[in-house]
Amino acid sequence: MEICDTKYLVKIDSPADLKLLSLDELKIYCRELRDFLIDELSKNPGHFGSSLGAVELAVAIHYVYDIPEDKLVWDVGHQAYAHKIITGRRDAFPTNRKLGGLSGFPKMSESEYDSFGAGHASTSISAALGMAVAARLKKSRSKAIAVIGDGSMTGGLAFEGLNNAGAEKADLLVILNDNNHSIDPNVGALKEYFLDLTTSRRYNRMKIHIWNLLGFSPRFRRFLQKIEHGAKSFFLHQSNVFESLGFRYFGPTDGNDVVSLVRALRDLREIGGAKLLHIYTTKGKGYEPAEQNHTEWHAPGKFDPNTGEKGVAAQTLRYQDVFGYTILELARTNEIIVGVTPAMPTGCSLNIMMEAMPERAFDVGIAEGHAVTFAAGMAAAGLMPFCNIYSSFSQRSIDNIIHDVALQGLEVVLCLDRAGLVGEDGATHHGVFDIALLRAVPNIIIAAPADAVELRNIMYTASLGGYKGCFVIRYPRGGAFPKDVLNHECSLVEIGRGRKISGGERVAILSLGDMFEVAAQAAASCGGAHYDLRFAKPLDSALLDEVAANYGQVIVCENGVEAGGVGSAVLEYFARKGYKGDVRVVGIGDEFVEQGSVSQLWEQVGFREKLLKMTSLK
Repeated sequence: MEICDTKYLVKIDSPADLKLLSLDELKIYCRELRDFLIDELSKNPGHFGSSLGAVELAVAIHYVYDIPEDKLVWDVGHQAYAHKIITGRRDAFPTNRKLGGLSGFPKMSESEYDSFGAGHASTSISAALGMAVAARLKKSRSKAIAVIGDGSMTGGLAFEGLNNAGAEKADLLVILNDNNHSIDPNVGALKEYFLDLTTSRRYNRMKIHIWNLLGFSPRFRRFLQKIEHGAKSFFLHQSNVFESLGFRYFGPTDGNDVVSLVRALRDLREIGGAKLLHIYTTKGKGYEPAEQNHTEWHAPGKFDPNTGEKGVAAQTLRYQDVFGYTILELARTNEIIVGVTPAMPTGCSLNIMMEAMPERAFDVGIAEGHAVTFAAGMAAAGLMPFCNIYSSFSQRSIDNIIHDVALQGLEVVLCLDRAGLVGEDGATHHGVFDIALLRAVPNIIIAAPADAVELRNIMYTASLGGYKGCFVIRYPRGGAFPKDVLNHECSLVEIGRGRKISGGERVAILSLGDMFEVAAQAAASCGGAHYDLRFAKPLDSALLDEVAANYGQVIVCENGVEAGGVGSAVLEYFARKGYKGDVRVVGIGDEFVEQGSVSQLWEQVGFREKLLKMTSLK
């Protein structure tokens, strides 16, 4: 592709600069901004397709509204790269998602233009409503805008916000950026509903005419609204769900036409109350490979911007791949096994099962709480669900795990992908809290495999049932395993049983999950023993008794927060038994860890330094 000259891009360092452009100049600026994003993201990977699709939207909002006096809340944040560049972060953009650089998501501490942080989905409407109510109470003229898209409207929190906003009648604009995708294609009845709204052209033409007449008297305005409601029922054969919730609905309109967007937003700025503007955009707009393959180009990594060619695919398997192939293998021999994921089939590799057994694998949309309770319902009816959720996203379903699974003793296998530090996505995505959040709950097993073979064995063990409650399997992002690991026949692992890897003197190093290798290296370096706990709950009491009897110093290594993690569990056990050993924990301290490569982040939190100090290595 050819990168266009940057006649306007280099001149825009703030929304105030943007407002000096004419509408025709805005169109040129959008092309320059999109080319800038393509070039930068080809070298420094990030969220690609969503941000390309939202270029005109970001430009139009900043052209019409007075951000940050007006409050702009982005949902998820995948769409916000253009917003960052408009708001003075163009020159810093090459640091995006790097250690010490810009966050990949909106972040309040990064810029006054980021009204609210976003890394998880479906939060924008609730947050923007709070800002709209605050403006009303403070008698401020500030406007509040929520941009929701990339499948986030399927999240329950979005509808809780809509319901409240309609009742509050606050001055709130919700912009539904409908691109029919999150990472994978959107699913569910809501997707089909949006499609009906988008394709009903007769209704939309009439809608525009009716709203253009709303400047008449209040009585005539109410009369026109009644006509419109009847027309809507005739053309769509259903009511508009947003208007049923108390919103004025506008659209759908082309969200990649910056001039039309500006005109629409200017009109909406003058209308009070709760409003929803439905726009449709193309994910990956302006870059043909991304337009043709939305899933692959959501976050493609490095690529050649001229050809679209990416690096050679790895010839090894990641943890997620091992999960995907193993659940399919287990499902082929056990007809009650089903798979569930909230909008991450490709990310967690459940797509492998979905392709082979579409009737037994379910993508429920961005709805983590629903995914867990949906799985619980299937378990109550005699199925064996494997529910795969990224660890940090599972935080959104804690009540469902406790109330709907553990309390009722239902056998649901909860596979937590991306557990531990994940790298460049930063604090919103690190999966470091799951053990601490779940360990106190009865009827929960928490396992962490040390490698791919162990993952297969633990999945097989969980699939056999016979326990009571939720079987959690946590494993990290990435990995590089030879493909022949899939040839290893799955074997049973005794629940709550760890293993002694090597003997030694003076110090025993206990590891959980992917901390296996670093613990093995440390044990070898200091002549200590190495034990693989395998389970954070239940702990292997016999193993811990052996450790307490033979070692005066114990170090627990974990890829999670120290407070409430498996190290805390070991400390609690030693205290209950009255053991006098010196137990130390090496994990994540009382802090939110920012973005960077995983190795950089481990160095930043001082993991190796702590381990060296504890083992008296110099």
